[in-house]
Amino acid sequence: MSLSGGAVPPSLRPMPSQVTVQDNYIDFNDLANGQWAQQYLPELYEAEVERYGNRTLGGFLRMVGAEMPMTSDQVIWSEQNRLHVAYDDVAIAANAGGFPKVDIVITPGAGNPATSGIRVGNTVLVSDNATGLITTKVLITALANPNGYELEGHVYEADNLSQLIGTNSLFVYGTEFPKGSEGMNGAIEPNVTTFTNSPIILKDNYELSGSDAAQIGWIEVATEDGTSGYLWYLKAEAETRLRFEDYLEMSMVEGVKNDNGGAFGTNFGPTGANNSQIKGTEGLFSAIEDRGNIYSGFAGAGAPGSGALGDFDEILKQLDKQGAIEENMLFLSRQTALDFDDMIAAVNGSYASLGAASYGLFDNEAEMALNFGFAGFRRGSYDFYKTDWKYLNDATTRGLDNQIDGVMIPAGTSTVYDQMMGSNIRRPFLHVRYRASETEDRRFKAWITGSVGGAYTSDLDVLRVNFLSERCLVTQAANNFVLFKGA
Repeated sequence: MSLSGGAVPPSLRPMPSQVTVQDNYIDFNDLANGQWAQQYLPELYEAEVERYGNRTLGGFLRMVGAEMPMTSDQVIWSEQNRLHVAYDDVAIAANAGGFPKVDIVITPGAGNPATSGIRVGNTVLVSDNATGLITTKVLITALANPNGYELEGHVYEADNLSQLIGTNSLFVYGTEFPKGSEGMNGAIEPNVTTFTNSPIILKDNYELSGSDAAQIGWIEVATEDGTSGYLWYLKAEAETRLRFEDYLEMSMVEGVKNDNGGAFGTNFGPTGANNSQIKGTEGLFSAIEDRGNIYSGFAGAGAPGSGALGDFDEILKQLDKQGAIEENMLFLSRQTALDFDDMIAAVNGSYASLGAASYGLFDNEAEMALNFGFAGFRRGSYDFYKTDWKYLNDATTRGLDNQIDGVMIPAGTSTVYDQMMGSNIRRPFLHVRYRASETEDRRFKAWITGSVGGAYTSDLDVLRVNFLSERCLVTQAANNFVLFKGA
């Protein structure tokens, strides 16, 4: 066959029969020399390689809480205050009348009631703030002002009094009255502390043009929700949905209230949108930071398990001062989980005395398996169940930083007064409230708009899958939670 008219590039030599040789190969990518883009289709692997495994992060709140509807744009709940009267910031000074009289001045703090709750006839124990080792007992004999924040007292014992002049703490432990005296003046009115949170609106969408929808392409996948098979162009929609479901949980964990106020800019939201309504929402971390317990630098540095038990015992002492809830769950980053494993291993009998590991599986047979991890343990009067929290390890979420090492959450339920229902109710310590009514359920909405894929709602040549939810997290009794933070 001859070449003519430049129809075939000179670098090619057509063959009289269908044989593949070096000189008759047409390169589809060599457009500059007049060749085609591709001659042979590449070998195509249909199955998607799951190199990151299960990429979803959700499930944490489903493990520890519940979801319940609400009809309002604010949720209000009340929590009980402590039963006994105590103050931290108390100044003790010598009374002008001389010993054994003393003046006691209580500095009111945030949230203190109008009156102190300490009355004439109360007996109080005063201790120093520095060590808590120096104490004395005082009988309250007079109120220097009506609200009871300035008092006069009679010291029972002279010992240690000179060391208590300054800033101290006190609590009421009883009363004492002389014979024939009148009854106690005044009464303590129990009160509650009220907390509020507001739901936020979360949105996302996926769009596909009509032209792309007409170009069918298949890929074999195994999705994070357990299904598998071939997907057409809506594979990206499935991933958008999974990502949005993760956002629902991540927003409840990371959310913060908007303390700055004001609008968020004229270009935020559609025309007529009231940007001043952006209130934010109190997430789990924010609630514990504000009302719970913070422990920084758990286990510290050193050999495996070194210092971890002492750190953990300090946490137990703090739990004793709070609700003392017996069962707790630990959701930890990888490093903190290993610190807990090392801590438990260090006090394990065979490990500590023989320097050997404990055999975990298959009837403790040494040749079968070793268990270097612990799923649960008991310390003091508390039980703890430990698990890794993927959210703290993933490289695209909290695995990016070292601020949060884990969280301790009490198991079970709490009794609180619900302002809307007007009664005491039992709720999980953590639960999600979402907006819903008889006609509108905003827990998780998904709908299709456009003019592609069976939707005929507009003249836009797209298929648009819309997602929406409106929800907030209620963190009750946050004083029983512990947030582990990096040092």
